[in-house]
Amino acid sequence: MRQAQVYKLPMMGPNDVSQIKQLIETGQIDASDIIAILGKTEGNGCVNDFTRGFAVQSLHNLLLAYVNETALRKIGVTISGGTEGGLSPHWLVFTASNKETQKLKPNHQKSLAFGAAVTQIIEPWKLGRVGQIEAVEKAVKFAMQEAGITDPNDVYFVQIKCPLLTSEQISKSYDGKRTATNDTLKSMGLSRGASALGVAVALDEISIEELSDSVICNDYSYFSTKASCSAGVELDHCEILVMGMSTNWIGDLVVNYGVMQDAIDIEPLMSILATIRTSSKFQLQDKEQENILAVLAKAEASTSGHIRDHRHTMLNDSDISSTRHARGFTGGAIAAVMGHTSLFISGGAEHQGPDGGGPIAAIYRKT
Repeated sequence: MRQAQVYKLPMMGPNDVSQIKQLIETGQIDASDIIAILGKTEGNGCVNDFTRGFAVQSLHNLLLAYVNETALRKIGVTISGGTEGGLSPHWLVFTASNKETQKLKPNHQKSLAFGAAVTQIIEPWKLGRVGQIEAVEKAVKFAMQEAGITDPNDVYFVQIKCPLLTSEQISKSYDGKRTATNDTLKSMGLSRGASALGVAVALDEISIEELSDSVICNDYSYFSTKASCSAGVELDHCEILVMGMSTNWIGDLVVNYGVMQDAIDIEPLMSILATIRTSSKFQLQDKEQENILAVLAKAEASTSGHIRDHRHTMLNDSDISSTRHARGFTGGAIAAVMGHTSLFISGGAEHQGPDGGGPIAAIYRKT
C-alpha cells in the first residue's frame, strides 16, 4: 500500500529550490518518492511569464542530483505564474511511499491518493480543439490507474499544466491545417478550456459526443467541476496530477472539493473546513491551519461583467490581464478565511466550474 505526503514550502524566487533540497538532504523526503511538484511563482501568468520555465529548470537541475532522467520525466511539474495581491510564492511537493502491507491492517477508510501522467505532444493545430480534449481524457484515465482510483466519483481535483501557441507556431501551416487562433494570449484560454473539457469527459461529467471545436471557449454551459488548468510556454504537452481518495492508500491525509459559483463564493471552502474546525472564529486559527496542507482554486472574471448584479471592470482594463485581477481578488477572499496567503490560486477558468466561479479543493489531515 502507498501513503501520500504533501509538503508546502516557501520560495524566495522561481529559482529557489533550497527548501526542497533541505528536506531531501535531511531524509525527510526521498527524491524517488516524488510524484509531482506544483509551484506558484511571481510572474505575470501570461504568455511571456518566464518565471515558469525558470522554476522548471531549477527543479530539474536539483532533482537530477538524486534521480536519473527517466525517473525525472515521470515527475509531474506544474508551475502557475501570478501571485497578485498578497498571494505568496510557494511549492507543493507530493510524495508517495510504499508501506509493507504485511504489517498493516486492512484499510476500510479512504485516504488521499494521487497519480501523474503526461499527454503526447499537443500539435499546434490540435491545441484548443477536440484533439486536445481527447489527449487529456486519455492521460487523466491513465493517471487514475496510477493512483489506483477506478471510480471517477473518487477523483476530487485534477491539476493540469498545458501548452500555449507561440507566434512562430501560429505563422506556420501544418499540411494545410491552421491553428485555432492567431492570438497567443487567446491560445492560453483555448488550451485551458480544452484541457478542462478533457477532464470532464474522463470523469463522465460530459460525453465526448456533445463536444466540438466550436464549443471550446464559446459555450460555457459545458464545464468540469474538478479541473484546474494552467497554460504556459515552457512545455509542448500536458502535465496532469489527479487527486482523489482510495482504500488502496493509507495515512491521515484527505482531499475534498467544492465549486465556487462566483469570485466571492467562499461557502464551498467553509463546507470543506467545517469538519476540521475547532474554533468558532471566522478566520482559521494557527492550530487549525497546521492541519491544512494545501488549498487550490480557480479564479476567473465573469464574462457577464457582473458579480452578483454588481458591475466589475476586470475585463475592461487594457493594462492588466483580467486573469491577474481575478487571482488577486479571489485569493484575497480565500486568504481572509484561511488566515494566510500561501494559496495555489490559478487564473483563467475556462470550462472549469461555472462562468465567473471555479473549483476549489483542500488537502488536510484527518481529525
